[in-house]
Amino acid sequence: MPEGDGRIRPGRPGLCPSRNFANPVPHILAPLLFVLIWSSGFLVGRGVAAYADPFWFLALRFTCVCAVLACAAIGARVAWPRGVRHVGMHLLAGALMSGFYLGPSWWAMSRDLPAGIMALIGALQPLFTALIAVSVQRKRLTGATWAGLALGFGGVALVLWPRLAATDSSALSLPVVMLAAASILSLTIGSMVQKSPWATGDLRSAGAIQNLGAAVVLVGMAFVFGQPRWDGSPLLWGYLAYAVLVLSVAGTSLLIWMMRRGEATRTTALLLAVPPLSALQGWFIFGETMVPLQILGFAVAMAGVALARR
Repeated sequence: MPEGDGRIRPGRPGLCPSRNFANPVPHILAPLLFVLIWSSGFLVGRGVAAYADPFWFLALRFTCVCAVLACAAIGARVAWPRGVRHVGMHLLAGALMSGFYLGPSWWAMSRDLPAGIMALIGALQPLFTALIAVSVQRKRLTGATWAGLALGFGGVALVLWPRLAATDSSALSLPVVMLAAASILSLTIGSMVQKSPWATGDLRSAGAIQNLGAAVVLVGMAFVFGQPRWDGSPLLWGYLAYAVLVLSVAGTSLLIWMMRRGEATRTTALLLAVPPLSALQGWFIFGETMVPLQILGFAVAMAGVALARR
């Protein structure tokens, strides 16, 4: 969480005092920590499926995140966003980045879309971000950035290729795949909203409002699409605690922190490292096999991320 009183300063929206920029350590460790946290999300989704309805799990998760961040903001006495436009942009960012992203993507996996396919679709986000930056924001990206994105996506494809080859084509219905892609586009647009001057402020108070937007969307989805399934086992509550404190409070806050301080395409390029790391974690935790082609893909994806972030 950023230091300071959380007030919005002209020309430096939502940023920490300048002394933090003299210290390069957060800018080196934050990306590494982010990809490690974010890549574990697929493992949580896989684990939760056996114990609870995904929509109700997500709805409870983001309700808890909203409460945790609100208590942190109140305890630290930071400033809260004011005005309809500021509050509305935070609600929109949360609804897009978490509600309309995780709800449809978890639904797609519950409809037999393999997690590997979802991870490959998710790797499109840096490309979506680059296309929006070029076509809408009129930004010019370097050749190294485009080459890094292409190399990273190729590495992701190599990591996931053995799973793709073993996938039953009947599981890849067009509506499910299109909805999964739309969820990634929602995450992309929500991430771009974070760059807006109307979505600034302390990460605790702003995060509480954003997660309220996500919770509203996911509660609605739970009532429409969910099933009342929750076994209440200690393992399920452990998954919930990890999802709230690590995936959301730590992981999403890191993403927003990096989005506010860096160029959007360079930040989202980190997501190309997520599927390979997920595969590596699956090998380590669940004993899933990794063939030499996947190891090569891991190295290629990491090289692409490094090139795109130069």
